[in-house]
Amino acid sequence: MKEISWMTYVMLILASYRLTHLIVFDKITEFIRRPFVKKVKVETENGTESKEVPTSMFGYLLKCYWCAGVWSAMLLGTAYLLFPRVTFVFILIFSIAGGQSIIETFVGVNIKKVDYYAELKKKD
Repeated sequence: MKEISWMTYVMLILASYRLTHLIVFDKITEFIRRPFVKKVKVETENGTESKEVPTSMFGYLLKCYWCAGVWSAMLLGTAYLLFPRVTFVFILIFSIAGGQSIIETFVGVNIKKVDYYAELKKKD
């Protein structure tokens, strides 16, 4: 079995994270999910809301973050072990995008916290 350096391992984790997010959440891949989900109206305490629910096991796979994460990790890990030179290009791109999205989420949440605390301070 091929040895994987810690840097490649981290890159595989970040790439898998980004690929999973792309499959499950991103607007650009909505066309892939659309045939496998249906919209239903759900009554909540805030009124009626529309929710997407899977219509099949494949739809569940495309809507479940944990499920898609396992499959994207298996896909990227296996592809890297079988075709390291070709796969590394995709891993590099997805890992950069994954790291960037984690940083963006962290920064965005903390900016909202700063704004929230600034508003609280103004009220005092």
